[in-house]
Amino acid sequence: MKEKATDLLQNLGRTFMLPIALLPAAGLLLGIGASFTGESFIQLYNLEGVLGEGTFLNSLLSVLRDSGSAIFDNLPLFFAIAVALGLAKAAKEVAALSAAVAYLVMYAAMTSTIANFGNLEELQQTPGLVGSVLGFDNTLNMGVFGGIIIGLIVVYLHNRFYKIDLPDALSFFSGTRFVPIISAFAAVLTGIVMSFLWPYAGAAIAALGSLVGRLGYVGTFLYGFIYRALIPLGLHHVFYLPFWQTALGGTAEVAGQVVEGAQNILFAQLANGEPISPDAARFFSGMFPFMIFGFPAAAFAMYQTAKPERKKDVKGLMVSSSLTSIFTGITEPLEFSFLFASPLLYFGIHCVLAAFSFVLMHVLNVGVGLTFSGGLLDFILYGVLPGQEMTNWVPVVIVGIVYAVVYYAVFRFFILKFDLKTPGREDNTTESKMYTKADYKAKKEGGAAPVQDEMSRDIVTGLGGPDNLNEVGNCATRLRVNVKDSSLVDEALLKSTGAAGVTKSGNNVQVIYGPKVSNIKSNVDEYLQSLDSSQS
Repeated sequence: MKEKATDLLQNLGRTFMLPIALLPAAGLLLGIGASFTGESFIQLYNLEGVLGEGTFLNSLLSVLRDSGSAIFDNLPLFFAIAVALGLAKAAKEVAALSAAVAYLVMYAAMTSTIANFGNLEELQQTPGLVGSVLGFDNTLNMGVFGGIIIGLIVVYLHNRFYKIDLPDALSFFSGTRFVPIISAFAAVLTGIVMSFLWPYAGAAIAALGSLVGRLGYVGTFLYGFIYRALIPLGLHHVFYLPFWQTALGGTAEVAGQVVEGAQNILFAQLANGEPISPDAARFFSGMFPFMIFGFPAAAFAMYQTAKPERKKDVKGLMVSSSLTSIFTGITEPLEFSFLFASPLLYFGIHCVLAAFSFVLMHVLNVGVGLTFSGGLLDFILYGVLPGQEMTNWVPVVIVGIVYAVVYYAVFRFFILKFDLKTPGREDNTTESKMYTKADYKAKKEGGAAPVQDEMSRDIVTGLGGPDNLNEVGNCATRLRVNVKDSSLVDEALLKSTGAAGVTKSGNNVQVIYGPKVSNIKSNVDEYLQSLDSSQS
């Protein structure tokens, strides 16, 4: 039961990455539009005549800002579609359509139930509970939870009924055509039920968020520690999302509107030119010191402590992983490079240092937010450009420099003191050999197969062969594969293809490649399709 629950959460976390991947693009539009039209930026650089209200550039940037806001405002709908799309066994496009239909019907039913049977004034006493969603006024704001709930309901119905046979008189509605219909009816029932149940759930979430707020810096520390500790399990998306997008992350009134969710509060304040609340930003600002400064310093320590004959092999991994961490805030390639060498270094040192980073940013009232992760791009867009008065970004750099020194010193000490087998220090170098594209070209026989096919072949072989694969998916940094027999997985071969690490939980296998994983997954899909074509 525990294994099935973990598998479900991992798969659910994978589906979250589809709408989360929208956030950098939306944030870029919103960040550029809001930053350059903000009063503090205009006044600081005396640009009233160029960027002031009524100018062409102000109008153009306002369009960008509003376009970015449209994505943030409708994230719950995107989550509903993504959950159904990601968890559907087949006919995924039908599942996605059914989720969109069901989400709208659920809100229509819920809004009407409240109007006809509910007490609106009583519901409005819970901050952020009542709002406007996709044109439905005076309805319950379920946030991303609403999208996830209806998405799970739809995917259950879809997987059960997408091949249903109906009597001849109703045969037109058999199969996939039945799914949107049954989903719509289920959504009506869900909307009615939620109109009575969600006020209690919303009040509980608000109370839990209030508790986290009352815990102050202790709550911030726990958030930071748990967030980083869940990275190896791939469950961090499930953990942080409610803080970012629901009342668990707080509520605030911005420009006369009650906004809930730390990320929504932050971007609403940014769009309206208000100083960013450190209480909302505490779920984000702590990432920057260790992602931009700390991890590259740790990578340098791992490079310096590698065996002399292995430094050349390790250099490429450390440099590419460090640049990825600095610019995008994606840290899994680095984290998995030492996680298995020393869980104590990961959980006992790194997670604690990361948690203290969140606390320090909270203590120093830093208000820098992000869309996806704590890299340099987000730091410039949502910290530097809006201005010091709005975000108080300067402490990030000061603490970051200190963190670089601390991470370097701590990692170097632990690696040498306990002889940790970090990259380049392994006893068996043949298993840790990481092939490059040049290596794959050298391995080819007669130059018949493209480089990506060679790599895909090794990945599939490392996963136990094509017959061992049930499902191949990916999130932002890792292949997420469901296999028939996990004992057939060859971790050494998978690592030779460039994987930073491999984790197994039951029949679910995660292979960590970093941000290049999307192309790797596409190449694997094409390779598997080519095998099917050759067999047919």
